[in-house]
Amino acid sequence: MTAAAPATVSPRGPTLRARFGRMVPYLLLAPGLAWLVIFYVLPAVQMFTYSISTGTLETGFTMTFGADAYFTAIDRFGKQFMNSILFGGATTVLTLLIGFPVAYTIAFRGGRYKNLILFLVIAPFFTSFLIRTISWKILLGPEGPLIAPLKHTFHILPGEFDVLSTPIAQVAGLTYNFLPFMILPLYVALEKIDIRLIEAAEDLYADRRAAFRRITLPLALPGVFAGSLLTFIPAMGDYINAELLGNTGTRMIGNVIQNRMLVQNDYPVASALSFILMAGILVAVAVYARALGTEQLTG
Repeated sequence: MTAAAPATVSPRGPTLRARFGRMVPYLLLAPGLAWLVIFYVLPAVQMFTYSISTGTLETGFTMTFGADAYFTAIDRFGKQFMNSILFGGATTVLTLLIGFPVAYTIAFRGGRYKNLILFLVIAPFFTSFLIRTISWKILLGPEGPLIAPLKHTFHILPGEFDVLSTPIAQVAGLTYNFLPFMILPLYVALEKIDIRLIEAAEDLYADRRAAFRRITLPLALPGVFAGSLLTFIPAMGDYINAELLGNTGTRMIGNVIQNRMLVQNDYPVASALSFILMAGILVAVAVYARALGTEQLTG
């Protein structure tokens, strides 16, 4: 008997499947990319055209490719830019100092209460950002539940003492509102640390302080980096806390952009301020990443 000839497979079938397999990642990315293009890239391009245009909302804007709006933004609103940098940086540092011990406790000492503590961390998100800030305003008010007893009951503070409408109140509100954005990335990074590495360091005669410095802190740097970005960037552009908890001298650049865009309808200057803010944040993030040595964090 002669052996049967092997069955032939059409080359078209595997080729089509291979091509489709290579296209799957791009198909999965398509909805997200479309969302970014429609709701971020196109508005950003439109905003850039406003920044190099002249005119008014009534007469229309004409693209003149001039930089007058940028010169006005830099010349007139330097103080607000500096306030944003100072308050955003202070908020990031405070949330890190407060959030790291909390995240460390949840990751290594939480035990069966870990989920409960995590829920308490994210519980403020169930309330509107605006309502939380108004509540903070009530709390820090001169006759609020925090200040009034110290003035009238314990007589620790003078009767005219008022912390509201000060940089302290503004930074306190920012820190409260953005603290969960620092705690959660830190917790994720600390949770991934193998406890046996710390035990090995202690077996090699490293005390707890040295083990923390050599093992825990370096492995937690991705969480520090992510938490800092998630805190610093929105804190820089915030205007609600400055509006409700600050004063005219503590206004941030977000307040100026909101006023120029929605109240004065000065679209060119508002757009220029927005682009300068974005450029400043990108530079600050790049410098911060370079300082932390985070080139390998996304690898």
